[in-house]
Amino acid sequence: MLVKFKSKAAAEVLMYEEHAKRILDLLHKDVKRGVITAEETPQAVAKLEAEIAESRLHPMTEEVQRDVAAHHNEKGDDNEHEPVEFVTFATRAYPLLEMLRAAKHEKQDVMWGV
Repeated sequence: MLVKFKSKAAAEVLMYEEHAKRILDLLHKDVKRGVITAEETPQAVAKLEAEIAESRLHPMTEEVQRDVAAHHNEKGDDNEHEPVEFVTFATRAYPLLEMLRAAKHEKQDVMWGV
């Protein structure tokens, strides 16, 4: 399922629900429907920037977890390594972060699920 973020300050941002959930959980928001008010945007930007910085300190953690899941499944070990195209948290979060920055600058809300 897709989550569509909207704001008068920026173009719409589409994100898979599973990726949006991680960001919205960080901001203590529901993934199905919600709003980050203009007053909340400075704190939301700061939290998201901090999480991105933290994720860059440990980039291998998620990649290793994906590799283990891909090669050690219910059928047993799979020693054939497939090329992994790993997308970092920072890359996934960047469009929403830019929307939040624009909303902060223009004092606008960010909404989804409405």
